[in-house]
Amino acid sequence: MNNAALFTFLADLVLLLHVLFVGFVVFGLLLVVLGKPLGWSWVRNPYFRSIHLVAIVIVAAQAWLGVVCPLTTIEMALRERGGGATYEGAFIAHWLESILYYQAPGWVFAVAYSLFGLLVVASWFWVRPRSFRKAAPDD
Repeated sequence: MNNAALFTFLADLVLLLHVLFVGFVVFGLLLVVLGKPLGWSWVRNPYFRSIHLVAIVIVAAQAWLGVVCPLTTIEMALRERGGGATYEGAFIAHWLESILYYQAPGWVFAVAYSLFGLLVVASWFWVRPRSFRKAAPDD
């Protein structure tokens, strides 16, 4: 494998990690909401819930501060080193624009992330996590 192929492969791995992170944030909330009526005890795991909340807080804070996600920065640097095409701006904004052909100022995404974050916070009151002291090891 030559250097260009290696950097492209690493960029693709970072992209996969980014997609998994976004999936965790988005589908994590969906699973919590579905988990309550379905009786899934793991959705009350305080470690899962805390990591989920911190993840969306970081995303919203980055958006409000105008900080491009570090995963996007790393991916683009690797793609550039590999001689591949890069894109401007943030990962989510880029793919939303690519998929939906929707362009919006950064504050729109910041508001959307913040509203989603408020839904995650609200889920703490609707589907209360167990205390850390009571967290079962198999949750």
